Amino acid sequence: MNAMTRRVVIGTATVSMALAMTACGKAGEGEESSGGDSKTIGLLLPENKTTRYETFDRPLIEGKIKELCSDCEVKYNNAAQDTETQKKQFEALLTEGVKVIILDAVDYKATKSWVKKAKDQGVKVVAYDRLAEGPLDAYVSYDNEKIGRLQGEGLVKALGEDAADANVVMINGSPTDPNAPLFKKGAHSVLDKQVGKIVYEQDIPDWSPDQANKKMAAAIDSLGKDGFDGVYSANDGMAGGIITALDKRDVKVPVGGQDAELAGLQRILSGKQSFTIYKQIKPEAETTAEIAVRLLQGKDIKDLTPTKVDSISGEFKGTPAKLYDAQIVTKADIAGTILKDKVYKASEICTAEFKKACAAAGIK
Repeated sequence: MNAMTRRVVIGTATVSMALAMTACGKAGEGEESSGGDSKTIGLLLPENKTTRYETFDRPLIEGKIKELCSDCEVKYNNAAQDTETQKKQFEALLTEGVKVIILDAVDYKATKSWVKKAKDQGVKVVAYDRLAEGPLDAYVSYDNEKIGRLQGEGLVKALGEDAADANVVMINGSPTDPNAPLFKKGAHSVLDKQVGKIVYEQDIPDWSPDQANKKMAAAIDSLGKDGFDGVYSANDGMAGGIITALDKRDVKVPVGGQDAELAGLQRILSGKQSFTIYKQIKPEAETTAEIAVRLLQGKDIKDLTPTKVDSISGEFKGTPAKLYDAQIVTKADIAGTILKDKVYKASEICTAEFKKACAAAGIK
């Protein structure tokens, strides 16, 4: 699913403490709560197969929370793609008296009762990156249908003048991730009109690169080596598995991805992957952190959430939200995006194996 580093200091530690203490007093009325916990923010991330969560999201969110509220504590857990594990992690935070939870759901459909329970207990829930079901207090992510359109456009461009007659394989993301159907919908809105035919399509549970590899191998067996002209991959992790399957059978076709993962960028430089989608994770993460701190302090978040969204089911309407944009990144764009924004250093991308490719792309 589908990348990151800027610092803004607002207020002073004294003001943050005073506001937090005031908010804690309000939140604690009529509730059992231990003193320290009322200044604690829970952070629940969904999985660690995608490198972004532990490498970027977690440290960025934790760092910004500490910057805005020096005596706030973050209680972190990663569910390792297990819904029941995440449910227990969520319930543990409620038991511990945490007043704000940032939730990136493993399975968005499963969260409805959790979020309702939190609301009943006066606990604020901010959905991060994935739109969880339930009466949320805020949601921060990207315009995910637009990201799918960008993925479709990137593949069409990579196919070039042959796009109109091209046969395309689609390897989509996890059905339990609410973003995956939006990526798919956006991609279809472009590909259905601008390529010849979608000849094979599969959703991949847990965004598993191994499963993507197996499905790509099955597609090659079914269609033949010459039966398709390009592959849509919903993210870079799965693109890695797909490209391994293509390489094994000596098939060379355009493959797109998403997330601007380090390995994906290296494949782009070496010509194995055509493009990725770069989403600036830093503003998404830091806005979420600021919303969480403000909710803890009882402060308004309207300026941080300029839009409204409805839940996937349509049951919960008008959740305050902030949706960020993204962009297509090809070999020619890496220097002006990834390196410029200091997502990765040139030395991290241009390891010995990729030094020649980096030099050819003008990356030093």
